[in-house]
Amino acid sequence: MRFQRPPKIQKTAQIVPLIDILLVLLIYFIVTTQTKKPRDVMRIELPTVHEMPSDKEMATRSVIRMDASGKVMLDSMAVPDGLLDSYLQAFMKQNPGRKLELEADKGMPIERLLGVWDALTKAGIQIKDVPARIRRPDQ
Repeated sequence: MRFQRPPKIQKTAQIVPLIDILLVLLIYFIVTTQTKKPRDVMRIELPTVHEMPSDKEMATRSVIRMDASGKVMLDSMAVPDGLLDSYLQAFMKQNPGRKLELEADKGMPIERLLGVWDALTKAGIQIKDVPARIRRPDQ
């Protein structure tokens, strides 16, 4: 006895509509994608102090110098380790209103710089009022 079997249907993916959709997506992405152009770099040279002439004399500041070994000098006076805050207090009593600036060597240990800032704070001088200059070894 023969039974009737349903005909086998082969399942196939229709490739042509998929190609059409992919082509539309490809064109969309090509059109909407912007290519990054390299930016032009503008070279800026900042002026240094010796390049800016001035007839006006600025306020004279006393200098706290620190060399690479960590020695501290207040103007031309050597300051022993740990006594900078008392030297600063005495200096400010002798020279009221005199401003300070910090001149440090680039090779100086950072702990010494933090110690100077701590001494400035203990002496009642705000760190923001003391500009700092870092000397490079070739200067």
